[in-house]
Amino acid sequence: MELRGMLQGLTHEYHGGDKPVDYYLNIGGYRLPLNEWLGSELTISFLGEKNCIACGRKTNKTFNSGYCYPCFTKLPENDLCIVKPHECHFDLGTCRDESFGEKYCMIPHFVYLAVSSDIKVGLTRKHNELRRWVDQGAIRAIPIAELPTRRMAGELEFHLSQFLPDKTNWRKMLKGDVKEIDLLAMRDEVYGHFPEQFKAFQYREDEWVDIAYPILESLDKINSKTLDKEEQLGGRLIGVKAQYLIFENGVFQTRKHAGYQVEIKAKPSA
Repeated sequence: MELRGMLQGLTHEYHGGDKPVDYYLNIGGYRLPLNEWLGSELTISFLGEKNCIACGRKTNKTFNSGYCYPCFTKLPENDLCIVKPHECHFDLGTCRDESFGEKYCMIPHFVYLAVSSDIKVGLTRKHNELRRWVDQGAIRAIPIAELPTRRMAGELEFHLSQFLPDKTNWRKMLKGDVKEIDLLAMRDEVYGHFPEQFKAFQYREDEWVDIAYPILESLDKINSKTLDKEEQLGGRLIGVKAQYLIFENGVFQTRKHAGYQVEIKAKPSA
């Protein structure tokens, strides 16, 4: 099997329970079902061209996972408040695109606890939580607050980050080096750190989500591979987790390479 086109990253389907997430590698409008190719030889070759995932123009360098510089500086999804939601400036009238802000930011958001390498606090739009948790490689997660806007969720997350990590250790996450954590007990402990103005937004459903990933083997050492250093990479595909393809000889972060023109070759295992 051979495919050529612009790499657009991974998408997935979550089935719940102990069923592993189904992953698809998106390239040139085609979805390659990666779970079917586990254990097979997969080769990714860079064809020497990068294109902006928003406007399509050629670019020597991509920014924020696939954008050309003009789109990086102008599009609302690349504004600083996307990574620092507590600095949302919609109410100041300076949003890069008010319609974007109304659709994605001025809507209910969850603040959550997730276990990926260790416990972490994060936020996401309501109804987007499963996608967010899988993208982070979480094996277990639970919402702890529902806020009416992204900014309010960001303010609570920023406050709680004094007491909990808000980043994932991606190496530990990929190795499966995960601590056993009682999410409900941790949630109750975290509620003690809620500022008074946020206590009314506590989310007290006792059901958490468990997430399984399609992984045949674990790596003892994580070696990151990139098409900026190797024009061709790959090997036997032994797993997929978060936004990473896991090969026997290293891991490949697909989102970082969004916009790269590539050729994919897959050869079934003998």
